[in-house]
Amino acid sequence: MNARLTEAALQTAFVAACEEELAVPKPGNVHDFAGGHGMFADDFRRSAAAAAPQLCRPRATLGQRILGAVAATRAEVAQNTNLGIVLLCAPLAMAATAGGDLPSALARTLAAADLADADATFRAIALASPGGLGTARRHDVRQPATVTLAVAMAEAAQRDRIAWNWTHGFADVFGPGLATYAAAQARWRGPGWAALAVYLHFLAAVPDSHVARKHGTAVAERTRAAAEPWLARLLAGDDPSAHLPALFAWDAALKQAAINPGTSADLTVATLFTVRLRCELRTLADPC
Repeated sequence: MNARLTEAALQTAFVAACEEELAVPKPGNVHDFAGGHGMFADDFRRSAAAAAPQLCRPRATLGQRILGAVAATRAEVAQNTNLGIVLLCAPLAMAATAGGDLPSALARTLAAADLADADATFRAIALASPGGLGTARRHDVRQPATVTLAVAMAEAAQRDRIAWNWTHGFADVFGPGLATYAAAQARWRGPGWAALAVYLHFLAAVPDSHVARKHGTAVAERTRAAAEPWLARLLAGDDPSAHLPALFAWDAALKQAAINPGTSADLTVATLFTVRLRCELRTLADPC
């Protein structure tokens, strides 16, 4: 097994994961078939290219990677396109260069994050200014960090699925994310449908926390419930392309209502990035 990945391999894996996620019609989210929420697929491609060198910078701390990637993105597209992606993929990129199996290396990476990492991450979140950010009574990201990321993420975990994954070893990614991707790949071997299956899984599994922040828990739960039959329908058929007209209609309806399941999309990118990292680290039984 290759113990570590080169900077070039990491950047290639990250950009490829972002490309794969854009290539499928994720209802409510931006993709190659339709923009939305004032953004287009090209904004995300430019964001991935801008963020990759910072995200994968050798010898950089976790906080430096996160803040550098967010700052580079803002300079390129002047809006928040990838904060959640960066928060999930920066630790994965750092862990992939640490040696050992990826989940264990990730756990060590997250545990080692110190106050300086927290302060840089707080600055990154404030700079990105994601929709529905609001203020917090404790550990507000607009103030200097006074606790480590582990403490801050644990406090946010109940209202933010990305924070929940930080405190649970990226359980969504290493568990159902990878399993859904592998099952879909084995079933279809088609052009990117596995990424759509992963997205629909995350959308159906728990209320999307980005939707909840912007529209409230009731709307987030209705969106989650609507995704369940879509996931079942997709996984039951042999030809996912047969569902494209109906998927496009649902996509348009969600965007008309300004509903953007961004957290589900972020977790999808993190899963696709992890698939590539595991292939590069030669930990998959099947050929990549």
